[in-house]
Amino acid sequence: MSIQEENDQAIREPSPKQMFLLQDKIETRQARIGVLGLGYVGLPLAIEFAQAGFSVTGFEVDPSRIRCLLANQSYIADVQSADLAAVIEKKRFMPTTNFSRLEMMDVVIICVPTPLNKTKDPDISFIATATDKIAKFIHKQELIILESTTYPGTTREFMLPRLESKGLKVGKDFYLAFSPERIDPGNLHFKLANTPKVVGGVTPVCKELAVLLYSQVVDKIIPVSSAEAAEVVKILENTFRAVNIGLVNEMALVCDKLHLNVWEIIDAAASKPYGFMPFYPGPGLGGHCIPIDPHYLSWKMKSLNFSTRFIELAGEINSHMPEFVVEKIGRALNEREKSVKGSNILILGVAYKADVSDVRESPALDILHLLLEQGAQVGFCDPFVPVVKIGDKDIPAKPLSASLLKSADAVVVVTPHRVFDANLILRHAPLVIDTRNLTRGLKADHLVRL
Repeated sequence: MSIQEENDQAIREPSPKQMFLLQDKIETRQARIGVLGLGYVGLPLAIEFAQAGFSVTGFEVDPSRIRCLLANQSYIADVQSADLAAVIEKKRFMPTTNFSRLEMMDVVIICVPTPLNKTKDPDISFIATATDKIAKFIHKQELIILESTTYPGTTREFMLPRLESKGLKVGKDFYLAFSPERIDPGNLHFKLANTPKVVGGVTPVCKELAVLLYSQVVDKIIPVSSAEAAEVVKILENTFRAVNIGLVNEMALVCDKLHLNVWEIIDAAASKPYGFMPFYPGPGLGGHCIPIDPHYLSWKMKSLNFSTRFIELAGEINSHMPEFVVEKIGRALNEREKSVKGSNILILGVAYKADVSDVRESPALDILHLLLEQGAQVGFCDPFVPVVKIGDKDIPAKPLSASLLKSADAVVVVTPHRVFDANLILRHAPLVIDTRNLTRGLKADHLVRL
């Protein structure tokens, strides 16, 4: 019997009456749900539960977000303002900065950021703050779920002692589980309801209650054996992508040396009906998950004297792609008897992925920084991002136009927003460096692909 099984067995199960109280509230949708953190994960989750008939309170430390929500204005692309207004009008959703209202919640779901610090170690300070706020108002018959991506063991080893510090016992008095968020901002096909939800509990009863809760709004639930298993599921998903993107980015470097088109190579390989899954190169990794999550596992394994070599190598390759892009820009300009210094370089797209406004960890920011360091005159077009800050310099977005394209010495496609017209770009820009294959199927002497 494992230590975890022994611990679970040692916890006295709640009486049938205790279990029934919370279970009945969930099944009848009378449970009061609190969501901590109203960002790209928390707000869609809160609205989904509210639309399903639950009473939901959204807790947020940023008062400007609360003002937007109370004015029926959504700041998250995946949440329509009309849907927000509807649940507020029905009093199914109430955003607040008043954390004392946690005392009234039957369920609390934590959806706070988990960034890396400057040394690329996990920063779980937001989880710590959220947990301490919950612990202050914790009560019997309460279900607490962490959705924020984190290292294995956070739920049991870090959160549980804080929550039990008031004398209540998990599995008996309250319930604790982990269910990783799987939100893909801007995805038109997979939303919360039709994306399977992984759930792991600190005890079996914790898992059962969390499964019951999410089954009210999600089509398919995937229960796993423990909170730790659920924590690793999310990290595996994004590590899988990071490692494969690292592989294909290295293949892009190989093809560059061999003077081959990496996009042609991938498309041809993808014609094999088995044994190959296409991934695509780019200027680097961005966003809230893929560049960050693998480091959580690496950090945890270092404490166990184990080296995650695939993860670290992929991270090294992916993190150097912005430098490769700038090198490619320099070579293309040199062939036209120009240097990066003094050249007018226009970046198309600074968000980390197409059709979103999120610039977190975006490789475009690194590219802009490197170009500025080399003395280039830089500007950018992005219909989703009005301004970016590079060092102490604020750079405002410019509207894309034929005249703007003509005025640039080089135009670099970094984020392939659907509004960007590849034909327009090729027709007017004197030099195009395409890092995302936006110009797929098109040919031009002044076109350079990654």
